[in-house]
Amino acid sequence: MRLRPPAWTASLTWKSAVFITVMCCALAALLGVLVHVSVAGRTVADSRERALTRLTAAARAYEAGDPLPRSAGIDPAGLPAPLRALALRGERGTMVAEHEGRPAMWAAGPADGRALAVRTDWSASAQTISGLDRSIVGSSVLAIGATLLVGAFAVTRVTRRLHLTAQVARRISAGDLDARVDDPRTKDSSRPLDEVATVSGALDTMASSLQRKLQSEQRFTADVAHELRTPLTGLSAAAELLPEGRPSELVRDRVKAMRALTEDLLEISRLDARNETVDLAVHDLGPLASRVVRASGTATEVRIVRDAAVETDRRRLERVLGNLVANAHKHGAPPVVLTVEGPVVTVRDHGDGFPRYLLESGPQRFRTESGGKGHGLGLTIAMGQAEVIGAELVLADPEDGGGGALARLTLPEYVRFADDPDPREEPAP
Repeated sequence: MRLRPPAWTASLTWKSAVFITVMCCALAALLGVLVHVSVAGRTVADSRERALTRLTAAARAYEAGDPLPRSAGIDPAGLPAPLRALALRGERGTMVAEHEGRPAMWAAGPADGRALAVRTDWSASAQTISGLDRSIVGSSVLAIGATLLVGAFAVTRVTRRLHLTAQVARRISAGDLDARVDDPRTKDSSRPLDEVATVSGALDTMASSLQRKLQSEQRFTADVAHELRTPLTGLSAAAELLPEGRPSELVRDRVKAMRALTEDLLEISRLDARNETVDLAVHDLGPLASRVVRASGTATEVRIVRDAAVETDRRRLERVLGNLVANAHKHGAPPVVLTVEGPVVTVRDHGDGFPRYLLESGPQRFRTESGGKGHGLGLTIAMGQAEVIGAELVLADPEDGGGGALARLTLPEYVRFADDPDPREEPAP
């Protein structure tokens, strides 16, 4: 099983912090090594030079037979073995080694087949280098912390603007076409635009263009539907005057279909305008669903597993359920079953099921499948009305694998406390 990193590690802030930290650490390490090598090399070189100077003075005193300095001696104890071997070969050299628990700089040279050595206390130099290393580490930590703070502030400002742009884009996708980023950088033409401001301005321009096009389409739909109402009313009245017969029935049927389509277009234009008002009241869901099925005149089985009281707009809820039942009979196959289980109503048929495009992206207006079968405006209106009354309508395949199409409508259940009056009861006169 492959382990996945936490979701927050994918954020731009986290990635920027990691990048800044790694780069600061690498730069601090490089500068620290360079400074350490330079200072330590210079300190060691100076100490070696002083030790060799003292060795030269000790060699002169030894050759002259004078007493040797306190720090000099012939084959002294503690002289490092490599340095002793170097002196016995007739060469001079220096070496840093521990002596009695303290660092010392040794210098040794040949003296009559033995080793003449000088020892210099190197504690001060070692402490200087150690102090330098601590200063480098401390300053590096401070520099990394300060850089992280400044970098996090700068990156957070950018990511905050990106999050605002993404939030506005989601609001536009949800139908809020008035949403805008309104980045102040896009308002002043004299200010140069960064990449985030460019994206924000492009999103605002796209939203404005989309809003104008959709509003134009909505006005066109509403105008066409209104204009068709008057001639259709006259055509319906004229159709009633035709003599009885098959041609007259066909004319009346087509006129009825055109009137229904016109009313659907008007309803969709009102839903698109998003200015619908809801008349909320408390209703028993089971009896209401049964009335819808009886009014539809279809052979739909009603199963009430558990009734529930819901607070909703009765007319709009009846419209949603009626469209779902009609769609199941028109595009599905019997038996069609409407089930009430608490605040959830399901309508299922046993046909071929919903098309893939509908399950993936929802109803599409006037989408026609092969053979002339399509879902038209019924499901679109059902989705719109469900959203208006605060319900959730889901179109899916049945989970039992028995085939068919399943529409699940979840309504907000009404919860009544013990001291509250029943809103479904008429008040006493």
